[in-house]
Amino acid sequence: PPVAVKPIFSPLDPFTVTINTGGSRSRVLHVAITLQVEDEASGALLHEYMPVVRDRVLRVLSKQDPVYVQSPEGREQLVDALADALSASYGPGPIVPRIANVLFTAFVVQ
Repeated sequence: PPVAVKPIFSPLDPFTVTINTGGSRSRVLHVAITLQVEDEASGALLHEYMPVVRDRVLRVLSKQDPVYVQSPEGREQLVDALADALSASYGPGPIVPRIANVLFTAFVVQ
């Protein structure tokens, strides 16, 4: 029988950002994210570059539309945008983490 591979998770501290509705009113987006990585080296890389990881996540979150991001399509787009941003190179060379999934463990728009 095939051997089950134990998942490797890398939780991030929660994020809270202000997002604009296009008018004069701002909304707050609060999310907790856990990254599922494909190997221990990817988890270690994310931990080592955590200030860069957090900056990339904040930049993606702050660009979200508060209404769209609450829809299933909006959340899927956000998962894709975060995976793309976090899978980019972290150094002077091809240093990239292998991210299998971006998981939301909390998601609130106010």
